Amino acid sequence: MKTQQIENLFDHYLAAFSAYDLDAVVACYHIPCTLHTPDKIVLVNSIDDCRQEFNDIFTQLKQANTAKIVARSASYMSINDDLLLACVDWGFIDEQGQVFADFCAYYHISILNSTKQKLAIVNVVSHELVNSLSLANTFSISG
Repeated sequence: MKTQQIENLFDHYLAAFSAYDLDAVVACYHIPCTLHTPDKIVLVNSIDDCRQEFNDIFTQLKQANTAKIVARSASYMSINDDLLLACVDWGFIDEQGQVFADFCAYYHISILNSTKQKLAIVNVVSHELVNSLSLANTFSISG
């Protein structure tokens, strides 16, 4: 059950990113949440804050002429009944087919509500690929 749920979350996430769909990306996150990159840490306290952060990311992706985003590997593990940890290795490819960015991202994912059906990202931390880990369970992301 958890594998299917996490695949659904990340399929939706990748499709939203690929379409530059702010509302769909924001829907993948719990508010408040934190976003960590090598350059900064952002505490996102509102949907408007979340939209602004991802609008800035989308602007960067558009300026880089992003043609495709691929998940090279993805795995997760349960931390407890309400929290998952996922690691995804991402590749961003430009219109010439060149990889212009690749990194791993760690996601803390909350399992929400009493039916345990809704997943939401509460924290994401991006690292260089050398810091990628293979966690207990693999999953696929089709976007």
